[in-house]
Amino acid sequence: MNKLNHIAFIMDGNGRWGKKKNKGRNFGHIKGVETVKKIVKSCISLKIPILTFFVFSSENWKRPKTEIVFLFKLIKNYFSKEIDKVINQGIKINILGDITKLSPDLKKILNKSVKLTKKNKMIIVNLAINYGSKDEILSASNKVKGKINIKSFEKNLYTKNMPNPDILIRTGGHQRLSNFMLWQLAYTELFFIKKLWPDFNSVDLKRIIKKFFKTKRNFGAL
Repeated sequence: MNKLNHIAFIMDGNGRWGKKKNKGRNFGHIKGVETVKKIVKSCISLKIPILTFFVFSSENWKRPKTEIVFLFKLIKNYFSKEIDKVINQGIKINILGDITKLSPDLKKILNKSVKLTKKNKMIIVNLAINYGSKDEILSASNKVKGKINIKSFEKNLYTKNMPNPDILIRTGGHQRLSNFMLWQLAYTELFFIKKLWPDFNSVDLKRIIKKFFKTKRNFGAL
């Protein structure tokens, strides 16, 4: 049976979901956060060690400013109000991405959340914020001292010391990676589903995991 250490999520469809409900894109983002909480809870019960959520890409700055402001406020409010619950659940928070471009108050609360949860061991939750895989690869390459090889390169990725994702789940119907973990996903099993992220649930997750366990993973061998 395949070993499952790490699941990554591209949470596509929040805005479309909100518009379909005639309540606007921001309402969809609110519901998207609720889905994240439910999926994390399910993964804790399933004893999955690591999750990565693509929260905000380096290309998302092209979106309307009002939506960007709302998204960052949503992140800030979540950690302001629910950090105790996060700690009590044993969740360790990591941030993947260049957060230097974020506002000082958002950077402060993200760094505080990482610090407060660093000793937690129930599950690692990576949040990819202002993340772009091409930037990560270039940055890692530039940080290598001496001869570059796979080992020295991977030590400089955001995901250093972590296993690569075994499963990638993208909701929303699109079948693309959107500059997400291009290096790390080399041998990941990819699952693209039509459901929008706020409609994704633990039943969908368990169905995908079941398929994963039935998949023969060769990694280039026979």
